[in-house]
Amino acid sequence: MKFVSVLLAALAVFSLPALAAGDAAAGKEKSASCLACHGASGKVSVPMYPNLAGQNAMYLEHALQAYKSGGRSGGQAEVMRAYVSGLSDADIADLAAYYASLKP
Repeated sequence: MKFVSVLLAALAVFSLPALAAGDAAAGKEKSASCLACHGASGKVSVPMYPNLAGQNAMYLEHALQAYKSGGRSGGQAEVMRAYVSGLSDADIADLAAYYASLKP
């Protein structure tokens, strides 16, 4: 029973979508290069790209860091790596906070 309680608490913490260390307003300003593929409101019009609106901020940060470091490959990874290569950790946190703050 204790394990189940701990598991449920962990799931609750890690599933909070809008809690990010970044600044959503700053992320919005930095999102211009994301718009072509991910849409103006984080919702795509081309199905080969993922929607970002409402996505978990922690997930977005980890994904962007993985693209930047080369930890993700295949698909559009090289395209994403080119876009994120010049982003700082603060930029990535801001973008993650912005997209997490949008309504899915």
